[in-house]
Amino acid sequence: MKRTFSIILYILCAACCAQVAAQSLLTPEQLAKREKRKNLTVKEWNTDSKTKTRWLDHIKVYDEQGRCIEEIEYASYGQRSRVTSTYDDVTGKVIEEVEYNDRNRPVRIRKYEWNQDGTKAKQYNYLPNGKLFSVKVFEYIFSDK
Repeated sequence: MKRTFSIILYILCAACCAQVAAQSLLTPEQLAKREKRKNLTVKEWNTDSKTKTRWLDHIKVYDEQGRCIEEIEYASYGQRSRVTSTYDDVTGKVIEEVEYNDRNRPVRIRKYEWNQDGTKAKQYNYLPNGKLFSVKVFEYIFSDK
């Protein structure tokens, strides 16, 4: 019983430390932005200058940690596209994005790998059937100029 409790306590401590470490990679400005966006939904509206009619153009939905979890773009006929994002609980980085078409059907799935310093390492692009379509590799070159 003591051993099980110790293991659970260790796992909780490790997860908490990893969360703090992930947040320490963010600048104070980024943390302030996230704080303002907690559980926020932002709607963007367009207005016709002549008829003064307005229509919904864009929606962004943020989670309880201030991260964008859904973005919807609209056209005159309705939804044009939608992207949902899933984040890693430990690092706070996006690990998967699913892009949907105007009929709300998945058209592309993007999965990400990250470097230790918080920069993107790879982006895997999948078709809706799960077949790998392409891989994008990110290379960072610093110059002395």
